[in-house]
Amino acid sequence: MKRPPKDIAESARIISRRALVVGGVQLGVIGALGMRLRAMQVEQADQYRLLAEENRINIRLLPPARGLIFDRNGVPIAGNEQNYRVVMIREDAGDIGEVLANLTKIVEIDPDDLSRAMEEMERRSPFVPVTIADRLSWEDIAQININTPALPGIQAEVGTSRVYPWGADMAHVVGYVGPVSDYDLSRIDDQDPLLQIPKFQIGKTGAENKLEHTLRGSAGTRRIEVNAVGRVMRELDRQDGIAGKDVQLTIDSRLQSYVQARLEGESAAAVVIDLEDGDLRAVGSAPSFDPNQFVRGISVDDWVALNENKFRPLAAKAIQGTYPPGSTFKMVTALAALEAGVIGVEETVYCPGYTDVYGIRFHCWKGGGHGNINLHESLKQSCDCYYYEAAQRVGIDKMAEMARKLGLGIKHDLPMSAVAAGLAPDKAWKSSVRNEVWRIGDTVNASIGQGYVLTSPLQLAVMASRIATGRTVTPRLVRTIDGIEQPSGLGESLGLNENMLRRVRSSMNDVMNHRRGTAYNSRIVAEEFRMAGKTGTSQVRRITPDERARGVTKNEDLPWERRDHALFVCFAPFDKPRYAVSVVVEHGGGGSKAAAPIARDIILQALYEDAPPLDAYPSNVHAEIEALQRRIKDRIPPGSKGLTRA
Repeated sequence: MKRPPKDIAESARIISRRALVVGGVQLGVIGALGMRLRAMQVEQADQYRLLAEENRINIRLLPPARGLIFDRNGVPIAGNEQNYRVVMIREDAGDIGEVLANLTKIVEIDPDDLSRAMEEMERRSPFVPVTIADRLSWEDIAQININTPALPGIQAEVGTSRVYPWGADMAHVVGYVGPVSDYDLSRIDDQDPLLQIPKFQIGKTGAENKLEHTLRGSAGTRRIEVNAVGRVMRELDRQDGIAGKDVQLTIDSRLQSYVQARLEGESAAAVVIDLEDGDLRAVGSAPSFDPNQFVRGISVDDWVALNENKFRPLAAKAIQGTYPPGSTFKMVTALAALEAGVIGVEETVYCPGYTDVYGIRFHCWKGGGHGNINLHESLKQSCDCYYYEAAQRVGIDKMAEMARKLGLGIKHDLPMSAVAAGLAPDKAWKSSVRNEVWRIGDTVNASIGQGYVLTSPLQLAVMASRIATGRTVTPRLVRTIDGIEQPSGLGESLGLNENMLRRVRSSMNDVMNHRRGTAYNSRIVAEEFRMAGKTGTSQVRRITPDERARGVTKNEDLPWERRDHALFVCFAPFDKPRYAVSVVVEHGGGGSKAAAPIARDIILQALYEDAPPLDAYPSNVHAEIEALQRRIKDRIPPGSKGLTRA
């Protein structure tokens, strides 16, 4: 049926309006798109170019070379060595099992390492390299490179790893590094992105830990081009990081090695301080451990053996261990009483072998007593009753004040792990910490270094240093950082009466060089190197009245853990002191027998800077010393200072 012209005209008008509307909408959309394209391509071009670049280019961190650690003579004691390793890229390997089987035919790989690598590959993207084995030899790497066609996905790489050429001798001083763990990240407030790099190593103990920021350095960057799935296509540029600063310690590596050798077979510690500047020449703890084991990844068996060893090889006893100082504390009591004016230099105290204090009997080590005895003789013969009386007169607060002045009961600022503060107790301490009243018996016990008093071998060496010099000698471990000298530990005057100090030094001289001195058998006979010292024996068990009545059990008849600690402090030469030494032998028995001979040998080694001649020793020990020097000879590098050991 033919439509009327009027209807046709109306339909045309409607279609035209719709066309105009649709056309207008289309034109508007096209205009908006054009304006948006113009904004993106012209006005926002830089922004979008950067976003596109970030999708295409990644920046990866490059770990810097860790700073080196040297001894005082420039001998490396912590360095970096090339570390050859082999990695696998899973997507290039094809049959992973076959490739790894071929690899194990070429180089020996620990099955545990293979298992760990397989687990890591499952977690990682297929194009991410996973370490199969490290610390391979150059010969192993060469064999892998020769057999590359049979090892798809396998690549040989070279990096650096920490190495400690002096092994156990420096373990407690230098410490060791290890991979950053979740525990490390949870306990340190450090935003350095380097810590997020897998297996990045940081200092765990010792100077490595305390000087971490100095030794670590700053990261470098590597710009790489990646494809849409993140695979590396090429390296665009590289900016190396800033290496960590080199550190020179005050330790003499040869003397340190001697100290460790001399302490061998004991659970013991020794400290040597240079009195000219407070430098720690040696800080020995025995037994020790090989820090290289931790860098490479210590086995479970080795870790358990170290942890379950009753002699505690992981503990740096010289600075972490605290012990009752025994009779080495008597100089503190004497100086406190003399400075307070409560006892005279020549005044005598009667020693019948014990002192009764409010119904409690405190015994002298000499059962029959010393009779009337003055300051000089009391130190020379180590009479306990003299100090019981002096302590009651001066009081614990002045004794504690003197102890701290001499370096006891305070934490010395050293870049080593867990430096102990020790304890110089006083009335306020017992009230606040134990909520108890200080008693006179506590003072009597403290007078001879028992009771609550605790000191470390480091603190005892500082005490000997300050008595020897009359200065506030402060121990120093870091000599230079990047060649810049660090503050000296020479110290200022103690402010003590010099006449009193001379009296104490003279008594310490007779401890060693008078026939009735407690350490006469451990004297130095070389006139120019005469030594002054003080023995100490600290009880670790209570002796009951019944045991005293039937006779005190000898140390050698007791289990090792119940024997007394042996202590000794000294300085030499007496006329012009150069070194101070402290020695603590855990459960060693008497200080004169166990600790004094070790201290004598160490201080002679320091003074002669090599094996001392036999005529420096008493003639009756020449055979013993000769045998000792033969045993130790192979442990100490011969020759001049600066000699390195592989």
